[in-house]
Amino acid sequence: MSDSWEKLRADCESCTACELCKTRTNCVFGVGNENADVLFVGEAPGDNEDKTGIPFVGRAGKLLDQYLFAVDIPRENVYIANILKCRPPKNRDPLPAEEDACIEFLRRQVRLINPKVIVCLGRISAMRLIKPDFKITKEHGVWFKKGNFYVTAVYHPALLLRDPHKKEEMLADMKAIKEKIDSVI
Repeated sequence: MSDSWEKLRADCESCTACELCKTRTNCVFGVGNENADVLFVGEAPGDNEDKTGIPFVGRAGKLLDQYLFAVDIPRENVYIANILKCRPPKNRDPLPAEEDACIEFLRRQVRLINPKVIVCLGRISAMRLIKPDFKITKEHGVWFKKGNFYVTAVYHPALLLRDPHKKEEMLADMKAIKEKIDSVI
């Protein structure tokens, strides 16, 4: 039986594979263009995302929106998801067992979307999707070819709120992402 967005969302919303299902307000499935050429992947929902069920709607999401706007990537043209679909307590980093329990949902999303470009938002998603020893400060903006996908990582917008000195590097990375999108689409 082939997968569908409806089946995938229902499977995700009824998931009890890890303990996070007991404390979630909402499953934070993903949002955006289901036929997008670009997929942004964060690590896990925060408090605002848990309340709304939509990824990247808090302060970090608004900052991401500003970067997308600055490089002329309309948010409605991309898809945004997280590795985890439920919020870890106190926004702690996802545990490996939680990532393992949830990663198949992201894989199914990738199969349905079939993007050309995947952008990891932060080190956690880069360590999971690019390589386990990924170093965000040294390797942000570097492109990797993974199967049919061009994959890169940028700083997580939440980090930029804490360390504004990295905002110029983020802008340069986002410009390079726009160039890659334009070259492969």
